[in-house]
Amino acid sequence: MELEKAFDPHAIEARWYPFWEDKGYFKATFDESRESFSIQLPPPNVTGTLHMGHAFQQTLMDILTRWHRMKGYNVLWQPGTDHAGIATQMVVERQLQGEGKNRRDMGREAFVERVWKWKEESGSTILRQMRRLGASCDWSRTYFTMDEPRSRAVQEVFVRLHEQGLIYRGKRLVNWDPVLQTAVSDLEVESQESDGSLWQLKYPLEDGSGHLVVATTRPETMLGDTGIAVHPDDERYKHLIGRNVRLPLANRLIPIVGDEYVDREFGTGAVKVTPAHDFNDYQIGQRHKLPMISIFTLTATVNENAPEAYRGLDRFVARKKVLADLEALGLVEGKKAHKLMQPRSQRSDAVVEPMLSDQWFMDMQGMAKAGLDAVAEGKTKFVPDMWATVYRQWLENIQDWCVSRQLWWGHQIPAWYAADGTPFVGRSFEEASARAKAAGKSIAPESRDPDVLDTWFSSALVPFTTLGWPDDKQFERERKFYLPSSVLITGFDIIFFWVARMIMTTLHFTGQVPFKDVFINAIVRDAEGQKMSKSKGNTLDPLDVIDGITLEKLLEKSTQGLMLAQHKEAATKRVKRDYPDGIAAHGADALRFTFAALSTHGRTLNFDLKRAEGYRSFCNKLWNATRFVLMNIEGQDTGLNEKDPVEMSTVDRWIVSRLQRAEREVNEGLATYRFDVAARAAYEFVWDEYCDWYVELAKVQIQNGNEAQQRATRRTLVRVLETALRLLHPTIPFITEELWQKVAPLAGRAGESISIAKYPQPEDSKIDAAAEADIAVLKEIVNAARNLRSEMNLSPALKVPALIEGDAAKLEPHMPYLAALARLSEVKVVANLGAADSPVKVVGAGKVMLVVEIDRAAEKVRLTKERDRVAGEVVKCRAKLGNSSFVDRAPANVVDEMKKRLVDFEALVVEIEAQLKKLG
Repeated sequence: MELEKAFDPHAIEARWYPFWEDKGYFKATFDESRESFSIQLPPPNVTGTLHMGHAFQQTLMDILTRWHRMKGYNVLWQPGTDHAGIATQMVVERQLQGEGKNRRDMGREAFVERVWKWKEESGSTILRQMRRLGASCDWSRTYFTMDEPRSRAVQEVFVRLHEQGLIYRGKRLVNWDPVLQTAVSDLEVESQESDGSLWQLKYPLEDGSGHLVVATTRPETMLGDTGIAVHPDDERYKHLIGRNVRLPLANRLIPIVGDEYVDREFGTGAVKVTPAHDFNDYQIGQRHKLPMISIFTLTATVNENAPEAYRGLDRFVARKKVLADLEALGLVEGKKAHKLMQPRSQRSDAVVEPMLSDQWFMDMQGMAKAGLDAVAEGKTKFVPDMWATVYRQWLENIQDWCVSRQLWWGHQIPAWYAADGTPFVGRSFEEASARAKAAGKSIAPESRDPDVLDTWFSSALVPFTTLGWPDDKQFERERKFYLPSSVLITGFDIIFFWVARMIMTTLHFTGQVPFKDVFINAIVRDAEGQKMSKSKGNTLDPLDVIDGITLEKLLEKSTQGLMLAQHKEAATKRVKRDYPDGIAAHGADALRFTFAALSTHGRTLNFDLKRAEGYRSFCNKLWNATRFVLMNIEGQDTGLNEKDPVEMSTVDRWIVSRLQRAEREVNEGLATYRFDVAARAAYEFVWDEYCDWYVELAKVQIQNGNEAQQRATRRTLVRVLETALRLLHPTIPFITEELWQKVAPLAGRAGESISIAKYPQPEDSKIDAAAEADIAVLKEIVNAARNLRSEMNLSPALKVPALIEGDAAKLEPHMPYLAALARLSEVKVVANLGAADSPVKVVGAGKVMLVVEIDRAAEKVRLTKERDRVAGEVVKCRAKLGNSSFVDRAPANVVDEMKKRLVDFEALVVEIEAQLKKLG
């Protein structure tokens, strides 16, 4: 059972993950006698790689998964990847561009085949990386949103929704990405502030009696104007409502309408209306039945609906020409600088163009109400609960969802068109054809709609499609265990993209919510709280934290792909500043513990590598403590024979009592998604109480105790350690498995893996308040003696005698421990310390004196500093108790504790003053 001297995380990780996977520990179980826990992995892009946000999120998911598995639940952590329509198509199109090719030359079939090939080559990268992190997913159930079962389910959902009238074809205004040449959802559009201009343009009245001045930030769209809008109560313009103006350059007459949407204070109070290229104008156009004239092609150049002079021009080139021509006609009254919010596509960064387009839409009103009711009734709960408000506000203002995308990679819409453009939807061409025939029309196989569904359409269905739906037999078997799932852990940025849509679609098709809880995790930022960005050089690769990386390789990696010289320079500077020696290997356990310890309920998490270094040290501490225990108990009697007598000391009872409290705090922390609380409780128990105190105290007991006492101590040493390893396992699985394999047999615990061992639960009967109070006294005295040694700069090798003034009956049992832990040659309890000059510390249990010659002047300085410090505490306590707001509002026990602190500090000041007086 010998343990290697040094903790080597890489070797341990390489050994245990394949063992767990080969044994099938991660596979879902379906035992009706057990409770069930399940969680969905937010499916990463199939072409993606693991980043810090993934690693953080997946660590939390794995902690909960392993915790429930050890608690004996049926467990399913459902993994999968998303086909990521736009992102994946862009990757492959860029590859083709590098080869001098494009998808349109290849044709759809060949292009899609190329994407599938790319998916097969790179699609499992992130799943392999998740294994490195320790993720215990049921890999046998891994899905891909375009695999055959999911594709069949997506088609079924589309057809059923169409049959129910909830999916329809319509010409509506959509966000159009002219680079990708596809519609994008509101959620994929990011408004960025930019410097623009506000132009005042003159529109001549039809009768030549004057002109109307309109304010616009987009003069090029005037070519598609079909009206001018003013506020109906605006005294400047109300007399003009109903009259016409002549549209400059296009020479069309357009009406002046009154609409309350118009802001009288903005610009001139009169606005041009272009219903086909502005969402607000579209609504005005609908209200006043204005024509809709689309003036741009799908690549955002001016089309044939505009005057010939502008056709074929890019929209921004057209802007310049329109302004120049208006200037020549004397129709530009003015221009001023104006900050505007410019909508950009998150995928291509192109300026989005509102475009009138034939698309497929999903009616969201009924589904949204069901989704709102589910959260309002507590069927699904958000943690932290503030996110429920964000969810509610979005659903209350939801618009119908444009589900079609003009891409080739994705789920092709199952609709075929008759010659007159009528669409017929079916699960197959044959079904659609039969429906066309029944309507007196016909369709051909090649008339299928070329569009695909929005990526989020298929991912919205995974709570039930991954359980077998629409296969009734499989779904009815699995839903009993895993629908709704227990919790979804995800970022706030996809509450609308994914969370809300899963709730709505799962309710619609199964009558159940998809998950009971939604835990919104923090967003990972750098140590200074800045957003991680490659151009800043402050990104971290979780695998580099696990495995380590040299400065040279880190610099190469950090600047790779950066096109701008200033970005390369900034990244290089930042990396050299933050990681002058590269990044040391920390191991997966240290990284996981860091994530858990930093996971508060805040909106951001500032990741500091120094914290990871600290938790690497924690792993070393655990390793070394286990080595000590194994060396001291192997081959010895550890109390496995229950018939042999054991004599538990106060110290033994104390550590067992503290273990129960730690178990309760860890379990409560995990149950409430306070991973930080759970991590801190486990850390403090293992490092502070077990390693720093109990192991040292146990050495004294093993050396000095009788056979029954030694047996009790050895048994306690190994059993508490074995329990602590199980307590820590969900957070740091690799090191705990390695150590448990050595420790468990000596603790009398059978089993082939800690990952399926029973998770510790607190037992109130083992809480011993008296033992805890006794050891608190011992720790106070030891710390006082250690502090005196430190203040007097005594060598650790020098043992000195000590005297303690206090209750002999209470203090005598602690003397052997005190001598060993404070490196004292002898310790005596006396009724009174007398008038000696030796240094003294006053503690709750009495006074501690080291019997050594002292420098009187130095001791007076030390005592004066101590008196001033304690006097400061007296001032603070008096201020608190003198504050009526505190006394009236604070809980009674808090006020009482403050009063006790004041009495203790005042007594301490008196004691120190007496010592100073004694020194003259």
